[in-house]
Amino acid sequence: MVILLSNDDGVYAQGLTTLREVLEDVAEVYVVAPDREKSAVSHAVTLHRPLRVEKIKDRVYAVDGTPTDCVILAVNRLLEKRPHLLVSGINQGGNMGDDVTYSGTVSAAMEGTILGIPSIAVSLVVGEYRNYENAALFAKRLVEWMENSPLPPETFLNVNVPDKESYQHIKGVMWTRQGKRVYSDSIYELVDPRGKKYYWIGGVPLEDVDNGEDTDIAAVGKGYISITPIHLDLTDYRALDNLRRKGNLSL
Repeated sequence: MVILLSNDDGVYAQGLTTLREVLEDVAEVYVVAPDREKSAVSHAVTLHRPLRVEKIKDRVYAVDGTPTDCVILAVNRLLEKRPHLLVSGINQGGNMGDDVTYSGTVSAAMEGTILGIPSIAVSLVVGEYRNYENAALFAKRLVEWMENSPLPPETFLNVNVPDKESYQHIKGVMWTRQGKRVYSDSIYELVDPRGKKYYWIGGVPLEDVDNGEDTDIAAVGKGYISITPIHLDLTDYRALDNLRRKGNLSL
């Protein structure tokens, strides 16, 4: 099996290094990741400048672009073999609820899915332990499970792992839906040494609006690993049916 790894924390991130070491036990692993942190870049693609790639060592490449750039380059140019699976992460911090719309880690898995590669995004909801090995061990378990359990078309898995002292302290695994979070829109207005204003956006979670028992947020809060299937089709079919029943709009 050939596995492609990427992330948004950068090619030297601890989570990515741990994930590679664990998955090399079961697969031929390639790493194509940003050369620096690219958190919260979502699904951005670099179109207005050239991209540069540096080979760090055998099967490990750094790209001066976004996570999505990395996946596109890996699949279409850098890898000699088409990967059987893409794993993005391990992200430093959770990607739950509305986080998925901002996350570069999740977007790398999304791009893999667009390219027809079964994909997983893995995040560690970082606490006091920063135990990336727990998340890596579960990623390995999930990779082995997926060999006999293919994903539905245009669907990838968003995995969030609670930060526990050991693997045995994790309560279990829950299939979940995406929760809902509200962030503060904290915008700091500062002045540089030349007297010009600049701004820093730094929102923090205010509250979890939807904390239903079957959400990713609730599962992780109770000590479970959350797995949320994410579909590429963003159509709201219930809304579409309701709008169609109201009749067509006229010009």
